[in-house]
Amino acid sequence: MTKSKKSEFRPNDYVVYPAHGVGQIISIEEQEIAGITLELFVISFEKDKMTLRVPTHKATEIGMRSLSSPDVVNQAMKTLKGKAKVKRAMWSRRAQEYEQKINSGDLIAIAEVVRDLHRADDQREQSYSERQLYEAALERLTREVAATSGGDELSAAKQVNEVLMSRAPAAA
Repeated sequence: MTKSKKSEFRPNDYVVYPAHGVGQIISIEEQEIAGITLELFVISFEKDKMTLRVPTHKATEIGMRSLSSPDVVNQAMKTLKGKAKVKRAMWSRRAQEYEQKINSGDLIAIAEVVRDLHRADDQREQSYSERQLYEAALERLTREVAATSGGDELSAAKQVNEVLMSRAPAAA
C-alpha cells in the first residue's frame, strides 16, 4: 500500500466523528485485517470511555472532520439565539430528523436541535425522548465549543446556557 495522500489528521488532533462527537486521535497504527494491511486512526472518546479505529483512507468519506473554526462556532451560537422552529409533524418523524442532525456531525445542525428542543423553566415539560435528544445535542455542541476554544466543558456549557437564556421567550 502506498502512502501517497498524506492525511490531514495527526495524532493528538481533536476531531469530530459524526456518530460520536469530539474525540482525540491517540495514534495511527497498521493492522492486518483479512490479509490486507490497513492504516487506522485510533480515536479516543474519553467521556464515553470508548476507542474507535477508523481506516485512514475512509475518514473523510465517513464525515470525520477537524474541529469547527471559530466562525462556525459563532454561527452555531447565533443559531441558538434564533426562534425555535418546530414543525407540526408527528413526534416520531421529528425525532428522526433531530437524530439525523445530531449524528450528521454538522455543528450548525446540532445547534438547531438544541435551539428547537430547549425549554425555559416556565415552559411545558419535555417528554423523555425530547429530553434525551436535547441532552445528546447539547453535549455534542458543548464538547465541540470547549475543544475549539481550548477551554473546559463547564465554561462552554455556561456560555451555551447564557446564549439560550438570552433568547426572547417563545410565544406560548
